[in-house]
Amino acid sequence: MIYPLVRDLAAAGAAVRVPVAVTCRVLNLARQPYYRWLADPVTAGELEQAYLANALFDAHRDDPEFGYRLLGDEARQRGHHACDRTMWRICAANGWWSVFGKKRGTNGKRPGPPSHDDLVRRDFTADRANQLWLTDITEHPTGEGRLYLCAIKDVYSNRIVGYSISNRMKSGLAVNALASAVARRGGDVAGCIVHSDRGSQFRSRRFLRELARHDLTGSMGQVASAGDNAAMESFFALLQKNVLDRRRWATRQELRLAIITWIERTYHRRRRQARLGRLTPIEYETINTTQVALAA
Repeated sequence: MIYPLVRDLAAAGAAVRVPVAVTCRVLNLARQPYYRWLADPVTAGELEQAYLANALFDAHRDDPEFGYRLLGDEARQRGHHACDRTMWRICAANGWWSVFGKKRGTNGKRPGPPSHDDLVRRDFTADRANQLWLTDITEHPTGEGRLYLCAIKDVYSNRIVGYSISNRMKSGLAVNALASAVARRGGDVAGCIVHSDRGSQFRSRRFLRELARHDLTGSMGQVASAGDNAAMESFFALLQKNVLDRRRWATRQELRLAIITWIERTYHRRRRQARLGRLTPIEYETINTTQVALAA
């Protein structure tokens, strides 16, 4: 807008001051619109657009894989109302593109967070609890739509130390699972390696901040290499066989309760594993924690 220039010239020192009438005549501007702008520099429409842009930016920062339509859905959930064309215009003007879209120039903007190196190298063993965690996301259809599960497994005892279930596969799904694991382990997890695939949820800034906040070390397998997280895939295969594929699920809540019940009652407390000496994950941790305490 040229109006700030007219205002600044009129407010300048006596030596360089230019009256509003002169500036408007030289720039071929009408004075009445200028005075209306001077009385209210930020209109209600501009303020609404700024709040909408802020909501779109927050959604893009949390889930960089979303395109402008999904970002618009997130903004509408927060109370902002605009058509898809307006959402596209704001996203295009600011370069908020999906990471899965075609490559575009960055215009000097900082690139997204890098992936972690593979610190596990398919060696799924641990000498103590909270030394190596594996995590991944699985999904299953219901009559109401898909349901997503992000689980975190401690390799030491094969216990699922944290999980999160949602109807949206957003970065918050992985962040909530990690927060659940840290809370369940009592916060004494510094230095633990958290190994995952290269899914966008695990590369999001929210997930990286959660890792740093608890002093956890990230690790990622190679692209399109299921063997790099095979120990986690084996848990999901059990879940698929024992719960997901046993029947058709009418509602998300029905499947959610079935998953939680199987993890907490069957997998943790009743299913004995050969690698654990025919103990359940809870029994294995209880016995070894007691032995360590007695030895100390």
